[in-house]
Amino acid sequence: MTYVFEPAPVASVPVAGSGERFPVRRIYCVGRNYEAHAREMGHDPNREPPFFFSKPADAIVYVAPGETGRFPYPAQSKNVHFEMELVAAIGKGGKDIAVADALGHVYGYALGLDMTRRDLQAEAKKLGRPWDTAKGFDHSAPIGPIHPVSKVGQIDKGAIWLTVNGDEKQRSDISQLIWPVADTIAFLSTLFELQPGDLIYTGTPEGVGAVVKGDLMRGGVDGIGEFAVSVV
Repeated sequence: MTYVFEPAPVASVPVAGSGERFPVRRIYCVGRNYEAHAREMGHDPNREPPFFFSKPADAIVYVAPGETGRFPYPAQSKNVHFEMELVAAIGKGGKDIAVADALGHVYGYALGLDMTRRDLQAEAKKLGRPWDTAKGFDHSAPIGPIHPVSKVGQIDKGAIWLTVNGDEKQRSDISQLIWPVADTIAFLSTLFELQPGDLIYTGTPEGVGAVVKGDLMRGGVDGIGEFAVSVV
């Protein structure tokens, strides 16, 4: 097969403790999946069906352990927010997956940031437009290495937190997810046929806020460590 130009390389994330890489197919994100965050965004946190948005696979910015990742501040925005999240990496595909079977589709977990142009998102909401420019922009999905379930087990509880320049901004517990990972996978699989290589950013706790150039974000989840990302 001959291409008009050389295809872009496959987006991928290193697997912790190995020389393997996890090829990324799609990135799905869950909106307002912690009760206190739903309230701070002005919404009723009652357990309504989850909703999703997407980021392109090449929005990933890999953050290696012990190093500081770089998040370039995006153009056309003056209000960019951090959202610290647990990421579930899908290793087995399927559709209409039962909740009881859903965790069997998880290959591993990673730390992630859902960076958001909040001003563009607010404008899109006001006008009834899609969120693509607010959520799916270049470098909007920093992520750490993927930790296989075979090594760390299922992550269904434990602290999730983020600091900016040493000041704590977000802290909650994975157990506080409105839609836990298994429920999220089951519901998402009724909308899309999930495939190996899909990533699910599972939602962020309360305390989201703006960053500016020069800020240093540090975030973590119990059981899979922490990472650091600077705004440049």
